[in-house]
Amino acid sequence: MLVAFIGAAFVAGAIGSAATFENVRSWYPTLTKPTWNPPNWIFGPVWTTLYVLMGTAVWRVWRTGPAARPLVIGYFVHLLPNALWSILFFGLKQPAWALADILLLWVLLVWLLVGFWRADRLAGVLWLPYVLWVTFATALNSAIVRLN
Repeated sequence: MLVAFIGAAFVAGAIGSAATFENVRSWYPTLTKPTWNPPNWIFGPVWTTLYVLMGTAVWRVWRTGPAARPLVIGYFVHLLPNALWSILFFGLKQPAWALADILLLWVLLVWLLVGFWRADRLAGVLWLPYVLWVTFATALNSAIVRLN
């Protein structure tokens, strides 16, 4: 199950990556971005690490038993807005729509963080970097919308 949970995260990432690939080189550089925009090369290693942490966190929660079922379902549900963000932002070139999506994603992530923390403290700790990264990404997305 650990491999399945991690694999699901990578599938969502692959969907997002497919939408990102073309426009990250052509359209994205034309946008005005804040000075604190990270370099493009950092996103791959960060997301790879986050996918492993995410899958491991939900696996730990899943192992706690049937009471964790809503959290496990929530994990799979949250992968939809996760993948959709890249489609909206890069694929459709709609940063404002992507901002609405990432706000929904952030709410789901915080709900999952609280649930994971209660079910298994280490799972909550493993989930926290994801919440922090998406918090940063939300601020970046918001700044891009504001600047463009």
